[in-house]
Amino acid sequence: MSDQTILVTGAAGFIGFHVARALLEQGHRIVGLDSVNNYYDPALKQSRLNLLRKNTRFDFVQADLADRPSIAELFAKHRFAVVIHLAAQAGVRYSIDHPHAYVDANLEGFVNVLEGCRRNECRHLIYASSSSVYGANTKLPFSVDDKTDRPISLYAATKKANEVMAHSYSHLYRLPVTGLRFFTIYGPWGRPDMAIFMFTKAIMEGRPIKLFNHGKMRRDFTYIDDVTRVVSRLADHVPGDDGKVAPARVYNVGNHHPEEVTHVVSVLEKELGRAAVKDMLPMQPGDVTETFADVEDLMRDFGFSPATSIEDGIHHFVAWYRDHYKV
Repeated sequence: MSDQTILVTGAAGFIGFHVARALLEQGHRIVGLDSVNNYYDPALKQSRLNLLRKNTRFDFVQADLADRPSIAELFAKHRFAVVIHLAAQAGVRYSIDHPHAYVDANLEGFVNVLEGCRRNECRHLIYASSSSVYGANTKLPFSVDDKTDRPISLYAATKKANEVMAHSYSHLYRLPVTGLRFFTIYGPWGRPDMAIFMFTKAIMEGRPIKLFNHGKMRRDFTYIDDVTRVVSRLADHVPGDDGKVAPARVYNVGNHHPEEVTHVVSVLEKELGRAAVKDMLPMQPGDVTETFADVEDLMRDFGFSPATSIEDGIHHFVAWYRDHYKV
C-alpha cells in the first residue's frame, strides 16, 4: 500500500494528525484534508499541520467536506486506494446549540466522501464513529452487537447515521467500509474541549474544574497512540466480500477499562503538583454516566487492543502540555 496515496480527512484535528503522522513514518504518501474551522483554537491545528508539512510525502488541502464540487474534484484527481475519514463536527454539547454544523459536516460531508469513494474505486474506507451511538444503554460493556437506535444527542444521531449510510453504500456498490466507535480519546496534541485537556488547563491556571453528575462519571479513556496503531493496522485489512453480506464492519476502539473521573482528576493533580478546585454540578443534557468498550472483536481480528494505563497516558499528555504551552 506504500506506493498508493491515502486520504486522511480531519488531518489538522487530534486523531487525524496522529494517524497521518504514523502513516507518513511508515512511508505512505498522504493527502490531508481539513477545513481548519474555529470550533477550537485554529493555532493548535496549524501547529499540528506545521509538523506534518515537514514531510515531503504530505500534501495539504484546505476544503470543507460539504463543498460537493471541491470534494468530487479531489477524489477524481487522486483516486485514493484508502480513505481514512476522521473529519467531523465533534462534541455532544456543541450539537445542542449548533445543530446545522453537524448536518453540514457529518451528513452532507459524509455523503460526499462516500460518493468520492464509490466513483473512484476506493479499496477501503475507514471512518470514525463514536461511543456516543450507544446512547442511554445500560448494559455494560458496550458491544457492537447492541442496539444503537436511541441516541440522546444530535451528534450521536449523526454518527449512527454515518454507520447506516456506510452500510448502504457497502451493500449497493460493494464498497469495503470499516467504522470505528472511538471511546474518549486523549493524549498529546489533544482537543481543548475534552475533559483531560480542560482539567489540566484549569488546574494550571487555578480555576475550578466542572465535575458533572457530582463527579460520579466513568469513561473508557483511550490513549491516542493505541488508537493510531489500530487505524494503521486496519488500513491493509480490507473487509472480505462474499457477494452476499455487505463488506462492512464496525469495531469499538476503547481501553476496556472505565475510569472514575474523580480518579483521573487525582492523577492529574499528582502529575501537575497542584490541587484542583472542584465545582460539583448536575448531569448535562445529552451526556451519559458511563462508557465501557467491549473490544473482543478487535482482539479476535487483529490480535491487538488498546491497553495504555490512565497513569501513563496522563503522564505523556502533561509532559506535552507543559512543553507546548511553556508552563
